[in-house]
Amino acid sequence: MTMQPHRRRLLACLIGSTTLVAALAGCATAPGSARADDQADLIPRAQAYWRLVSANDRLEAWKYEAASKDKSLTLEGYLKRGGVAYDVVEVRGIRSMEGDNAVLDVWMRYSVPQMRIKGLEDVVQDHWRRIDGAWHHVLRQSIMFSDAKP
Repeated sequence: MTMQPHRRRLLACLIGSTTLVAALAGCATAPGSARADDQADLIPRAQAYWRLVSANDRLEAWKYEAASKDKSLTLEGYLKRGGVAYDVVEVRGIRSMEGDNAVLDVWMRYSVPQMRIKGLEDVVQDHWRRIDGAWHHVLRQSIMFSDAKP
């Protein structure tokens, strides 16, 4: 009978530690899984957007632009933008993600035909914003000036 108090203590410790481990695991995985889901949504969307831009399908690319949601730029104005021809674009990964804003590293080889410049290469910080649950590209002032504000 002297064994029963030890068993009770052991059982109480096991139950308590199991509950603590489950609670800690829940805290540790919840934010990480949301972040993983955000990344899983963002990367393919960015790749699809850059495929459209590289193929010069600006009409379809417009659907990915944040400006199309807040009407800060019209479709006609967007279609008049340009002057850059993308040869190769590669989404390299997420540089930062905070709430509904993210910055991706995107490598590109491009030309500026009006200036007779060919074969430029750069890794740019590509800004994205989540609007109504979907990631949208944030237009930059110019691809030639990486430090331009989004």
